[in-house]
Amino acid sequence: MNFGVITFPGSNCDQDMVLALRRIGFSAQSLWHQNPDLKGVDCVVLPGGFSYGDYLRSGAIARFAPVMEAVSEFASKGGYVLGICNGFQILTEAGLLPGALLRNASTRFICKNVYIRPEAGLMKQDLPVKAYQIPIAHGEGNYFCDSETLQKLEANSQIWFRYSDEAGNVSPEANPNGSLGNIAGVCNANKNVFGMMPHPERAADAWLNNTDGADILRAFAACLN
Repeated sequence: MNFGVITFPGSNCDQDMVLALRRIGFSAQSLWHQNPDLKGVDCVVLPGGFSYGDYLRSGAIARFAPVMEAVSEFASKGGYVLGICNGFQILTEAGLLPGALLRNASTRFICKNVYIRPEAGLMKQDLPVKAYQIPIAHGEGNYFCDSETLQKLEANSQIWFRYSDEAGNVSPEANPNGSLGNIAGVCNANKNVFGMMPHPERAADAWLNNTDGADILRAFAACLN
């Protein structure tokens, strides 16, 4: 499996993602925001960070980067795309994922470990339904969509992760940012474009005393086969 991780001006998790993917056995290379050549990768990853300084809105400028036209075309042909944190924000700004990421309900930047539970049926076979401890680091992670979109997400099993407690219970108390329905990640209707706010690449190595993120990345890669 060959992953391509895009570097935008202000990305700060791109090399973390490349390293995490390589350490769990996949091929990973860097892609540059100004170059539309995706180099024949099997999956494109939009990493976390502060693309273009998060001016205007997080992801609002990055969605116009030259590489994004190629990413949109790649996705339209069934290619797999994964957005993490700022990458998730970029994908919603580009219209590749439904909804939007608003300012956290607290209006503060949040950086801490949280628990998330997989919800979408497409990964349950490869990712046991339980709580996974994954770090978050964002100021605009409050997922929102209108009621019609939410109904479609529910009906089509497009909700990927929800924030939960350590036991896997989804509740308002486990919601770190005010996200609608505790939503931490979604996919598109064709189930080839995915986005999540928590950072699995920051929990993917025994050196970090947490490999829950590695389990998520392996399960995601299994969906590509």
